[in-house]
Amino acid sequence: MTGTTQDGIAGAARPSFAEMFTPKLVTILREGYSAQNFKADAIAGLTVAIVALPLSMAIAIASGTTPDRGLYTAVIGGFLISALGGSRFQIGGPAGAFIILVAATVSRHGIDGLLLATLMAGVLLMALGFLRLGSYIKFIPYPVTVGFTAGIAVIIFASQIKEILGLSLAGPEPGEIVAKVKALVVARDTFTPAAFGIALLVIAIIAGLKRYRPHWPGMLIAVATAGIAGWAFNLPVDTIGARFGGIPQTLPLPSLPHFTPELAMAVLPDAFAFALLGAIESLLSAVVADGMTGRRHRSNCELVAQGIANIGSALFGGICATGTIARTATNVRAGAHGPIAGILHALFLLVFILVAAPLADFIPLAALAGVLAVVAWNMAERHAFGTLLRSSRGDAVVVLATFLLTVFRDLTEGILVGFALGSLLFLHRMAQSISVESHAPVIAEDRADNANGDRASYDAALSSDPDLVIYRITGAFFFGAASTVGAVLDRIADRPQTFILDFASVPFLDSTAANTIEGNARKAHRKGVTFIVTGAAPAVRHTLWAHGVKPPLVRFEKSIEDALTAIGRPLEEKPAA
Repeated sequence: MTGTTQDGIAGAARPSFAEMFTPKLVTILREGYSAQNFKADAIAGLTVAIVALPLSMAIAIASGTTPDRGLYTAVIGGFLISALGGSRFQIGGPAGAFIILVAATVSRHGIDGLLLATLMAGVLLMALGFLRLGSYIKFIPYPVTVGFTAGIAVIIFASQIKEILGLSLAGPEPGEIVAKVKALVVARDTFTPAAFGIALLVIAIIAGLKRYRPHWPGMLIAVATAGIAGWAFNLPVDTIGARFGGIPQTLPLPSLPHFTPELAMAVLPDAFAFALLGAIESLLSAVVADGMTGRRHRSNCELVAQGIANIGSALFGGICATGTIARTATNVRAGAHGPIAGILHALFLLVFILVAAPLADFIPLAALAGVLAVVAWNMAERHAFGTLLRSSRGDAVVVLATFLLTVFRDLTEGILVGFALGSLLFLHRMAQSISVESHAPVIAEDRADNANGDRASYDAALSSDPDLVIYRITGAFFFGAASTVGAVLDRIADRPQTFILDFASVPFLDSTAANTIEGNARKAHRKGVTFIVTGAAPAVRHTLWAHGVKPPLVRFEKSIEDALTAIGRPLEEKPAA
């Protein structure tokens, strides 16, 4: 299979190892890259850079670091993700989903610990990719992704209340949400109307432009307007220049983070959390891009690129990088042709750092808080959350548990518990879907007339024969359904001389199910009952055989008709009318 085929619409065959890890940039260049393609990528890259500029700084500040680290992440991480990734349209950089994790790591281990955890997460992501575990991310249930995304949205908004209201806290802002709310209530007398007005202005401009001028860069226009208003009216609000001393007009030289074995062990849980969330976020973003374009990303290649990007970001002093859904969607809507759009987006941001960084000094922090408030609102997936609450009790439990644990406990704990609950819910539903039905063979004429497998007509003589029992199992036969099926089979009367069990509609069987069948076969053998298994697929038959379901306990036949012929009871033709 060629790279182009792998890049096409889903349904292609399994790719080779080389194709699996070939960056989409290579695929694009092999296809032929024209000046028109470059023009489309340049326009899309500039559009995304305009969106990413204020957002990268806002996310970095909300994460407990300085705004320049967000820009370094967007430049280095964004460049590497686009250049080496497995998605045509993925845009990488700092993501709002990481705010709470990064802020917690900084508060516990400082910037050195954050950089080391980011580098270690990069190594873990590369390992996930090379072990081909990327495709397993798709098994995270939808209610879990909705729950933790909504939880992250609440956390992001809560983290911005201080800046939106212009509050001054007596000490560091707590990370835990209940303690945070208490601290904000205590500081309510320090409310700054100017900061609140700036935040409302930004939110209003973004919302207005999204409705009336959706193709305009609303976030950049809103932040620029707020900066001009704060400077022109000399408003008493904190700015990037006042709090952080501005943004350097150069990229730092790459250097290894501070390393000690003790620090590495201390930040290892954070590195695992970064890697887990990075894998989920980036592959969800790639899936969104696939849905918008009809393309197909290479998940394992994408994880390797995400790993390299995080290593690169840490070496240049950046924070966690991942694929970002909103910026990736913006890239697609702007008409991007391929990964060069993402590369150019990173280069445009680099130009801003080198040329226009001093302008960032005038940006009010309340303006960036307003930007993140909009991001949180868009992340919340309110419609999807409400739909899941109404759809079924099981989905409601999963989404609520994930949401509440994410908000009040820990993001990783929320994902793990939500995944466990979702898995149990799936197993319960699968166990309910299996059926065991009494069955009788079709007569020969009906078999000919119903070539599609319809078995509505039965031979009355055979179906009423007390010495012959035929059962059919339908559905995945696994440990969750084994007890149900076993109970049905145990109720079979001792009087039949022949028992036929049809597996033609069983796509999968596990060891627990095979052991259940082995027990029934052994019981039938002791009572002198002929036990015949029909229609078993090769994989199902192999599992049964491995667990002792084989001669002399049972006989295997291809179909019920073959089994009847083998016991001397072939189907009879209807007499001519």
